[in-house]
Amino acid sequence: MTAKTKPLAIALAPLDNVRLQNLCGALDENLRQIEAAFDVTISRRGQHCRITGEAAQARLAATALQHFYQQAAEPLSIDELQLGLIEITRNRNALASSSARPPSAGLLTRKSDLHGRTPNQVDYLRKIQEHDITFGIGPAGTGKTYLAVACAVDAFERDQVSRIVLTRPAVEAGERLGFLPGDLAQKVDPYLRPLYDALYDLMGFDKVARLFEKQNIEIAPLAYMRGRTLNHAFIILDEAQNTTPEQMKMFLTRIGIGARAVVTGDVTQIDLPRGQKSGLVEARRILRDVRGLAFTDFDATDVVRHPLVARIVDAYENETSTRGDARDTGAGRSQGHGQAPA
Repeated sequence: MTAKTKPLAIALAPLDNVRLQNLCGALDENLRQIEAAFDVTISRRGQHCRITGEAAQARLAATALQHFYQQAAEPLSIDELQLGLIEITRNRNALASSSARPPSAGLLTRKSDLHGRTPNQVDYLRKIQEHDITFGIGPAGTGKTYLAVACAVDAFERDQVSRIVLTRPAVEAGERLGFLPGDLAQKVDPYLRPLYDALYDLMGFDKVARLFEKQNIEIAPLAYMRGRTLNHAFIILDEAQNTTPEQMKMFLTRIGIGARAVVTGDVTQIDLPRGQKSGLVEARRILRDVRGLAFTDFDATDVVRHPLVARIVDAYENETSTRGDARDTGAGRSQGHGQAPA
């Protein structure tokens, strides 16, 4: 564990009681969010703050306090607070100049300030715009699906494509849901709900409903893609880690004239039966050097959710790494008993 250093003292200036109240939030809730994001402790008396924690984290917390104090003429929303914390954590210079904002802020969606908030997200958006097929691979919360849907909406609004097709394999995440009543749409709806949520957020419920009626937007399970050729469409395959190699090949060969495709998935959350290869893992191995395709690999530093999510992802990755090392050691010992390594 890193030793605690001398507390960092800062003064928020100029003194403004309204800004102080908005910065702290009800019952100091905003200060608690900053503490959790940087693993520090903040003590405040008036405009003077003492930050206790690891030196680098304390400096980031001080940057956050000063930044949000300048923004606190009006009450701070939880979205403003948490997204601001993410940008401070991921890019310390992002707040220094408005020129730090990447070109992706120009996406035509209801979210006028939508842009990549980490270098990998900026790279991902650029690759989607420059390539016909793009893979986004990484843990939950890194914006893989949301940014892909945003690019699809942008392409549709600019008349670059005539429809949006969203699909994912209907694989249960370790649960047994049993018989699902209703027609096809009602049966697959639970699997496709994250895609609906992104569309509603980026286009609005009424507009999405109209486009569904006109069949400009289509959402379907992956099994129903077989035999089709998708021309002038923006196609997104979500949760691709749960495809088989055969399904992945089938999907990638559906791409038609004037179409673009984005494949997203998290190879640490594969829900396929034990022993079944993942189509996403195989595709990354087979297609890595194919021209015209692009890959973006995300990690915990790209998580754009609650500040604790990045730490949760890190903790699981460290646990997986530790268990992997233990298995390697065990496999080495097992060979002495005449057993072949896995």
